[in-house]
Amino acid sequence: MTKRVAVIGAGPSGLAQLRAFQSAASKGAEIPEVVCFEKQDDWGGLWNYTWRTGVDEFGEPVHCSMYRYLWSNGPKECLEFADYTFEEHFGKAIASYPPRAVLWDYIKGRVEKAGVRDWIRFRTPVRSVTYSDASGKFTVTAHDLAADHVTVEEFDHVVVASGHFSTPNVPYFEGFNTFNGRILHAHDFRDAVEFAGKDILLIGTSYSAEDIGSQCYKYGAKSITCSHRTAPMGFNWPDNWQEVPLLTRVENKTAHFKDGSSIEIDAIILCTGYLHHFPFLSDDLRLKTANRMWPLGLYKGVAWEPNPKLIYLGMQDQFYTLNMFDAQAWYARDVMMGRIELPSSDEMSAHSAAWRERELTLADPEQQIVFQGDYVQELIDDTDYPSFDIDGVNKTFFEWEHHKVENIMGFRNNAYRSLMTGTMSPKHHTPWLDAMDDSKESYLQIDAAE
Repeated sequence: MTKRVAVIGAGPSGLAQLRAFQSAASKGAEIPEVVCFEKQDDWGGLWNYTWRTGVDEFGEPVHCSMYRYLWSNGPKECLEFADYTFEEHFGKAIASYPPRAVLWDYIKGRVEKAGVRDWIRFRTPVRSVTYSDASGKFTVTAHDLAADHVTVEEFDHVVVASGHFSTPNVPYFEGFNTFNGRILHAHDFRDAVEFAGKDILLIGTSYSAEDIGSQCYKYGAKSITCSHRTAPMGFNWPDNWQEVPLLTRVENKTAHFKDGSSIEIDAIILCTGYLHHFPFLSDDLRLKTANRMWPLGLYKGVAWEPNPKLIYLGMQDQFYTLNMFDAQAWYARDVMMGRIELPSSDEMSAHSAAWRERELTLADPEQQIVFQGDYVQELIDDTDYPSFDIDGVNKTFFEWEHHKVENIMGFRNNAYRSLMTGTMSPKHHTPWLDAMDDSKESYLQIDAAE
């Protein structure tokens, strides 16, 4: 096979694509040459933590949106790889809500076993991707930052796996220019200890607001106020937490809200989401969408309908994560290898339109979970990715939702059964609110020297 495939990004989606090709090769298939371009110095995407914010040492925008002390905010049982379980990786069953370092270790473990690191060019961001109708190929321009060398190469397919949770959406509110405290986006939040003893205002009702607020509470913030545009999150928050309507303006250190109320604050954290941002793609190749369950223009959620040689992975709003990226990557692999023949352009658009129509009927998170589960099942049915209990994953998500309603500060103390092995996970040795050490060694109770 003389085909060449460029994969942009070595986070969970890009690594899923590498693993998909390696899986085919391990079964005797002839696979394309795969070249993965990664702007960071290691794999793992967002799970690869850095203390840096703003720009890195090469002047590149920092990709990481992770913060110290981040723990999974959903059960690990819902994201477990079907071909590489937590038990296989750690040699034992572990609790259901791992901290970042543990999940990063798990994600790395599978691709270390697969032996695909040599396929990746680290510290090499892609600068441009264009397509030629005449040659039927993509031209990819990339910059090796360490060598300060630019390369220009042709590929038959391009897989965009750079994610959509790294370019912050930063709104403006009146008075920001003269606010006497700190303003930052969730993307630049690194350490909740910084806000101990402070009065914090969060803008937004996303998972970022929920979790960053919880972190600030855990590490000693004096008070947490969460401002919403449409509706409050409505959980049973601690006594020093309140939800208020949308911020209208700030004056010095006083925040004023739509209902006429006001409070004194020390810092504002914008939990206002992220942009689908692909400045390296020519306009005819660029996906333009808000963060939603079904972006239009992607057949089966992956193939760019105007030019299906271009693949996008992980572009949906997400309940399912790692194993959904796998299902997408296996499907994309089979398209690129010619195992799956795509239908006509009109049929692809009609398929996407039907999924979008269903998306518009979704009334609550449980319906969204079932919707995404059905999508993952559709992809798995078309490939050799190991089938797993989608209905069981959905039910675990439902339990998770109920546990959050019951105790938003204690839901991580629950445990669930693996849908891959059937093993019941143990409860963590320390309640989440008391677990101040997020290291892998502390979580797994192992000697740091091991």
